[in-house]
This record gives sequence, C-alpha cells and structure tokens, in this order.
Amino acid sequence: MTSPFIRPDWVPAVPAGLRILVTGATGGLGRALVAMLRQGSDCVIGAHGASQSLEPAANLIPIQRAFTGDADCRAVVDAFVERAGGIDALVVLSGGILFTGHWQDIDEAQWRREQEMNLDQPFFLARAAMARMKAQGTGGRVLLTGTESAIHGGSATSFPYAIAKRGTECMVQGMARDGAPHSILVNGLRFGFIESGFHQRWHQRSPAQMDERAALVPLKRGGHVDEAAALMIWLLSGWSSFMTGQMIPLTGGDWL
Repeated sequence: MTSPFIRPDWVPAVPAGLRILVTGATGGLGRALVAMLRQGSDCVIGAHGASQSLEPAANLIPIQRAFTGDADCRAVVDAFVERAGGIDALVVLSGGILFTGHWQDIDEAQWRREQEMNLDQPFFLARAAMARMKAQGTGGRVLLTGTESAIHGGSATSFPYAIAKRGTECMVQGMARDGAPHSILVNGLRFGFIESGFHQRWHQRSPAQMDERAALVPLKRGGHVDEAAALMIWLLSGWSSFMTGQMIPLTGGDWL
C-alpha cells in the first residue's frame, strides 16, 4: 500500500553514494527505511536480517546472519565493508522483547538474553562500525534506537527491555563524545507507539488491543513506519550535521 505520508517523488537528502548498514532491515521499520532510501537515492544499503533476508537488487547487499555476541556483530560489519568498500553509516533496528511475563518472574538466563539482544549487540555493532569509520578517516553516522517507555520505568511486562534501552541512551552519549573528534555522529531515536508490527510479533497484540493502545496516544493513532523512516533519513542527511549525542522522541505526544 502506498504510504499516506510520503510523496512518490520525495527524495531523501542523503549524501551521494552513502554506504549504509541497516541491521533488523527485515522488520517493519527496517523495510520502510530501506524502501525509502532506495526510492530516491543512490546509496549502497546493507540489509541485515537475522532470520530472513531481502532479495538482492541494485545497490542492495542482503546479509543474513544470527547474532550471538561480539564476534557475530563484527562479522556483519566486516561482511558489509568487504562488499561495499567501506561503511559511512550504521542504523541498528535489530532487537526485541523475548520475555513477556512479569519482571519478577524472569530467570537469570532470560534476563541475560534480553540484555544481550537489546544492549550488548547494539554496543558491539556500533563499536565495530566506529572502528571502521575511524580507520577510513571520513567521518560517519551511527543511529541507535530506544523506547519512550524506558524513561518512565517501562512496564511490568517489558521492564528488562526498557532497562536495556535506557542503557542505550547512555551509549549514545558516550559514543558521541568519542566519535566527535573523528566527525562520527552518534544519535538515537526514542520511539513511542509505532505500528511497525513490533507489538504483534513480540506481545501478540490483537487488532482490538492495538486500537486500545492507539487511543491512549494524544494524537489518537500509532506512528506510521514511514514517519519513523523519514526521521532516520534526516539524521543520515547533511541537515543533521551539527547534531550528536541526542535521543530524539517520536511519540505522537505519548506520556504527556
């Protein structure tokens, strides 16, 4: 279905030939970002999916690899660099909620897996990408993702996930400070209720439950994936070249 928000002739203002690695590219947000980048730019896109892959196409490098730790994260970055000839931007959209019970009932293994997926892996990916960018000497961009609920303590059934995402905010600030002398900008997006398929996949939300959640948002709807993708593209563009170390909310006014 054609997006109601983005004109067909809309062209992303990203630098020509930008080499962008997107992890979690097969999810709702990832597919929207990849589609929008391909629609109006000539950038080289590395589309990573842990369990599935996008079809190869012009300027699109599909990478399918599961994550288990630092070595796998470095391997994803290395695979993209080898095929693209370098890396100018990393967008981390991979992650999810594995444990959906009350946080009081989570066991140690489940806790560690939750933090591994949502805190450790973004760190290892960003560190590997930044090392490559520093070696290139041409600067770069890193975009990480958070969640608006994390700054309000999360919920009883997403508490471990929220803790990991709150840690990501610290990561954005610390890595931005380290990257600034190398012209590497590190920012994050603090998403609210975005209708990307996330809640259906990880929380098994029904259509009725999705409607109930949307009704809690002051704008009375969930965010569209293209609205999120457009914000990410702005952060990859030259228009955001004086911004680093920031978490940008996209919430529809949620939590006001």
